[in-house]
Amino acid sequence: MRIEIATEPARADRPNEDFIAASPSAVVLLDGAGTPAGSESGCEHGVAWYVSRLGVNLLASVTNQPDRALTDCLADAIAETAELHADTCDLHHPGTPSATVIAVRVTDEVLEYLVLADSTLVLEHTDETGPTAITDDREAQIGATLRGPMDATLAGTPEHAEALRAYVEAMRAHRNQPDGFWVAAADPAAAYASLTGSVPRSDLTGFTMLSDGASRLVDRFHLANWPQALKLIRDHGPIALIREVRAAELSDVEGRRWPRGKTHDDTAVATVTL
Repeated sequence: MRIEIATEPARADRPNEDFIAASPSAVVLLDGAGTPAGSESGCEHGVAWYVSRLGVNLLASVTNQPDRALTDCLADAIAETAELHADTCDLHHPGTPSATVIAVRVTDEVLEYLVLADSTLVLEHTDETGPTAITDDREAQIGATLRGPMDATLAGTPEHAEALRAYVEAMRAHRNQPDGFWVAAADPAAAYASLTGSVPRSDLTGFTMLSDGASRLVDRFHLANWPQALKLIRDHGPIALIREVRAAELSDVEGRRWPRGKTHDDTAVATVTL
């Protein structure tokens, strides 16, 4: 398989909390949940530290244990990452670092996938059915009931910053709960709430993974559909899609057209040709 990757932080002065890594048989993408100013996480290391270690552990598990279920690989990686800071950090804190996860394993016969939370996996088929986008929208469903005060304020204002902090802390009460949404954090049980599946490799020409900062061109801004976004990536590389996202963000820095928690978000795109 051939892979192209592009990732960019929301701001040059902050670490990138998105993560992509690949081996000859697997690709993983993680999107860390940032901690707003004024909120605590109970962790002295931070989200970027957590995401990079979880991503490395997950890629190793998926690659080195080809017969192990992806859910088990993710559970192992969550447990291993938790052990790295259990002695120094409060892993029971509701804001302990967390991340969305996509993992794909490719064999000669099949493509296996796992999607946890709101990053998006897009499968490209050999027939004329068009691409299939797979995302876990439970977080968005919960968020839609809580984000009204944040969306009613203009980005860049103190009122918006406070509303964002309140929104994130309200969402924490629903995180990794039976009637809420699930992300990778410190509890390996979250892995088993993932969306999983498999597709014959012969039915696919490739696939693309996107963090929600990159997929917003399609699913929040509605400036392209998935066939258009994939054509842009295939013709000009994944960085071209990120450039389109940035242009849209800059055209609406106050969030009047597209209310959102972050004016700019970390972006990550990995596209694979089989």
